[in-house]
This record gives sequence, structure tokens and C-alpha cells, in this order.
Amino acid sequence: ADHPLTLSELAKRLHQDAPTLSPLLKRLEARGLLQRTRSAEDERRLEVSLTADGIALRAQAEQVPTQMASRLGVSPERLEQLHEAMIELIDASQRSLEVDA
Repeated sequence: ADHPLTLSELAKRLHQDAPTLSPLLKRLEARGLLQRTRSAEDERRLEVSLTADGIALRAQAEQVPTQMASRLGVSPERLEQLHEAMIELIDASQRSLEVDA
């Protein structure tokens, strides 16, 4: 989806905290790949959206896993299985950290 995300939504999706993302977002904005704007509904919220150049770069990046799988001789289906397994592992480790906290 190409709709704006709040900084907190983006941080959650990337499993990062907002202060960690801010310098990266500033660099991406300086390169013309995204724009940061204040929410019209709540000026305290910062929204992030891709520019046309950012959308084009994302399209190129989305081809990388398929190209890598092809070079490695791994089927796209197997690559998807591995991706899902990694997500499960990350989620399990985060739950473990939350229990320990």
C-alpha cells in the first residue's frame, strides 16, 4: 500500500524504535525517496510516505529475493517458506524477551 504510515506504525513494522529510524528517514528524505509530513488529523503525529522515486526503488528491491533465489537454485515457494520461518523465529524471540522483562 502506498498510503502514509505514522512513524510509530513504520517503527513497529520494521521492529525498530522511532528514535532509531529518525536519522535513516532523514537521509532517505534528503535523497528524495520519501517525505515526512505532519498528520492533518493530529499534528503531533509524523507521517511517512514514499515519493515516486521511492516507489520505483521499492519495485526494484522487491525483485531482489526472486533474483537471489534463482541464482541460488531455490524455488520462490521455498524462499517464502524460509521467510515465514524467520518471521516466526523473530516473533518467538520477541515474546521471550517480553516475558523476561
